[in-house]
Amino acid sequence: MSKSKTVFIGKNKSFWDRNRRSEGYLLKRKTKSVAISVVRALLLIGMCFMIIQPLLMRFSTGFMVEKDLYDSTIVLVPRDVTLENYQHVFNLTDFPRSMLNTLWTSLLVSVLQVISCTIVGYGFARYEFPLKKFWFACVIMLIVVPPSTIQTALYMNFANFDLFGLVRLFNNGKPINLRTSILPYTIMSLTCMGLKNGLYIFMLRQYFKGVPKSLEEAAYIDGCGTVHTFTKIMLPDAIPTIASCFLFGFVWQWTDLFYSRNFLSTYSIYSVQLSSIVSRMSRYFSADASKAVIIPNARQQQLISIGVLICCIPLIVLYCFTQKTFVKSLTMTGSKE
Repeated sequence: MSKSKTVFIGKNKSFWDRNRRSEGYLLKRKTKSVAISVVRALLLIGMCFMIIQPLLMRFSTGFMVEKDLYDSTIVLVPRDVTLENYQHVFNLTDFPRSMLNTLWTSLLVSVLQVISCTIVGYGFARYEFPLKKFWFACVIMLIVVPPSTIQTALYMNFANFDLFGLVRLFNNGKPINLRTSILPYTIMSLTCMGLKNGLYIFMLRQYFKGVPKSLEEAAYIDGCGTVHTFTKIMLPDAIPTIASCFLFGFVWQWTDLFYSRNFLSTYSIYSVQLSSIVSRMSRYFSADASKAVIIPNARQQQLISIGVLICCIPLIVLYCFTQKTFVKSLTMTGSKE
């Protein structure tokens, strides 16, 4: 009998027969594989439940009437379903104006941050210039030092804005107050001093540093200049990393309170509206606008949960459409030498 025919006949034997011939090794291997799969599945299910369970609770609580909140027999499924709670949250958070302002601000800031950080990260990765290590240490400081430590300096700088004395020269000797506009935030984003800009510079610098220099040298030999090489050779391959930086910037700006309260005080921003929703509840639910009523804590938490859920939904939708690009960026990190 040929060897191929012997193997074919062996494969057709039953599992227990093959296990007997292997002296129990096949059963041990199969048991180990099944046990590992079961444990892995249980861990993944548990982790997914820990992430999804708060969202499910908030979603279910949002449809409950107030009396259901105090009924211990109700856990997830409300007895009386209502949509009035969402209407209350919309009114308390100035929805949809606050959501549109947040969307516009997050997009603008994220795009400006990505543009400036990409150029700076490429410069740190590919060029030598005086005090390069010192300036990169400053970038690391942007990651380590929390922005609240420079809050006073930011306030004074933009409340009395004067660029090299030029503003006083053309404004009758007086500085201008930029804190009531979006200009401070755009200036900080373009100068790489915005929210988490140090992290974006570091990510992009690490990516560009891993790209082989032979690609640039080949482009220079073919007659490409510095700008053309950067835009046509380096940027296309860096799109996944740039997209990740954009997603990070959008998400962090979407839920930001520090910069929004400091620079966007005249804008209706959803995160700011949500953070102060409790202070407006007492007069909102009062029959007399001049008097305040006491709102039970359970009722407050219910409306806050709805507001948090509304804030998370756009981010979840965004991730569903961009998860492939985000995962691709993670797999590419450090893969090039």
